[in-house]
Amino acid sequence: MTNYHLAGTLRGTNLPELWITNGLFCETRPEGPVTEVTGFVYPGLVDAHTHPGLSHTAEMVDDSEVLRRLAMLRAQGVTVVREMGAQRDVGHLAALGRTKVIRSGRHLARTKRYLRYLPIDVEPMDLPAAAAEQAARSDGWVKIVGDWIDRSDGAGSDLQPLWPREALVDAFAAVHELGCKVAVHTFATDAIDHLLEAGVDSIEHGTGMTRDHLIEARERGILIDPTMRQISTFEKIALQAVRYPVYQEHMMAMHARRAEQLRLMIEVGSHIIMGSDTAEDLAERGLPSELNHCVAAGMSPQAAMASASYEGRRLLGLPAWQIGAPGDVVVYNTDPELNIDVTWKPDLVLIDGESAE
Repeated sequence: MTNYHLAGTLRGTNLPELWITNGLFCETRPEGPVTEVTGFVYPGLVDAHTHPGLSHTAEMVDDSEVLRRLAMLRAQGVTVVREMGAQRDVGHLAALGRTKVIRSGRHLARTKRYLRYLPIDVEPMDLPAAAAEQAARSDGWVKIVGDWIDRSDGAGSDLQPLWPREALVDAFAAVHELGCKVAVHTFATDAIDHLLEAGVDSIEHGTGMTRDHLIEARERGILIDPTMRQISTFEKIALQAVRYPVYQEHMMAMHARRAEQLRLMIEVGSHIIMGSDTAEDLAERGLPSELNHCVAAGMSPQAAMASASYEGRRLLGLPAWQIGAPGDVVVYNTDPELNIDVTWKPDLVLIDGESAE
């Protein structure tokens, strides 16, 4: 296994240099040959919301497609992902040098209140048991759908919460008792109070959160994953919803204020992590796209890179530069904090001290 000397600009640490030997960070030069690494060096990026095992059809994704997705993630500098709901358990495909996957099991939603094929459909009384079951097959996270359009109201249909407060309280408690955490998909404002009161750990999207919601989430240590790239598709989704004008207007309004919402998250000091909300479409919409969307909306490149690497790792309880931690790094010859677009093509990616070459 190759030994490396990291002597470039190390972001997220005060250490002037580090080594990687036997796939792990160390603070002293190892014996034998060492490959020099210079440039702008970050702990490997984290895509905190992606779906390597997800299928949009009734057919499961096969191993070759999952491996293609993991290889694409790696090529973009992503060394670990938090999988936010998928039909396939991809844990058996884990291998040295591949992008690591933190699993969360299947999405949990009400019947006909989410995208077809993706979730396990449950009713409120069954949510705690279902959440505990998914926690048992996960790596510490459970994914619940918090709101979605309720088409039963005809032309007046709009986004509505899926669960009463009591169901959320019991479900979150069941997950927490197992030492796991809960991430919840939510677009609308009406679902947020119950999620905060019930003890949600991570809010995905959060387009309906008010300033007060964001402040409370910050004080509770709740993570916010703004998924700006995904929110940029709201206009397209709305234009297709011609039968539901109330919902259409709601989605258009959230699309129009997406940059303002991200700036508000930043202003109040939200605990922001970075997620692309992708599955098969990584080449066009991977984490570098999310970083570009966030910077275009007003986030500084420094903050975006921190949230995608060392700060995001800290918030998710993952190692970064700690001695003895896996040697996961991404290296750019050009500073991404001056040109975020360079994140599309890292110059070197190491996972467990292994390059893809």
